[in-house]
Amino acid sequence: MDTTTLVGFLCTCLGGYFAIMNPIANTPIFISLTQGDDAATKKAVARNSLLFAFVLIAVLSFAGNFIFKLFGITQPALQITGGIIIFIIGYHMLQGSGSKVHTPSDEDIESSRKARLSVAISPLGIPILAGPGTIAVAMGYAAGFELIDVILSLLAFGVICGITYLCFLGSEEIVEHLGENGLNVITRLMGLFLAAIGMGMILSGLGADIHIFIATLS
Repeated sequence: MDTTTLVGFLCTCLGGYFAIMNPIANTPIFISLTQGDDAATKKAVARNSLLFAFVLIAVLSFAGNFIFKLFGITQPALQITGGIIIFIIGYHMLQGSGSKVHTPSDEDIESSRKARLSVAISPLGIPILAGPGTIAVAMGYAAGFELIDVILSLLAFGVICGITYLCFLGSEEIVEHLGENGLNVITRLMGLFLAAIGMGMILSGLGADIHIFIATLS
C-alpha cells in the first residue's frame, strides 16, 4: 500500500475505535464502577482495564489469521459478520440506548463495586472496552491478513486507549461540563458513525463473496 492508502486506513481505524469505545460516553460508567474509591485506586483501575483491553485486542489481531484458517473462516464472512454486529450496536446507540452485547448489566456493576480492582478486568475491560463490538472492529481491520494492517490497527487502538485513559482520569469534570444531554448527543453521533462503518463492512464482504462466486463460474 502507498502512503496515502496507509494514512487513510489509519484514520479509518482511529474513527472506528473511537466510535465503538466512545471514551466520553463511557466516563459515567467508569464513575459508577469506581464510586467511593480513592484517586490512586481509580487511576489503577483505568490503567489496568486499558492494558488488559489492549493486550486482548493485540492477541486476537495477531492470532486472527490462525483462527480463521483453523475454523475455515473467510475474509468476506468475517467482514459480513463483524459488520452486522457493529451495525446493531450503532443502531442501539442511535436510539439512545446501549447494546446488550456491549453494556454491563446492573448485576455486573453491583458485584464489581465489591471487587474493587477486579473491575478493571470485568466489566470494565470486558465488555465495555474490549467487548464484541471492539473485537469485531479489530478483527475486521486485521482481515486483510497483512502485517501492516494489524500494526496500524493496533497503533490506532493504542491512541484511543490513551484518550480513554485521560477521559477516565477526568471523568467527573467531563460529565459535569457536558451533562446528560451532551452525553446523549455524543452517543447518538457515535452510533451513526458505527452504523455506517458496519454497513460498509457488510457491503464490502458481500461484494467480495459475489466476486468469488462469479470467479468460480468462469
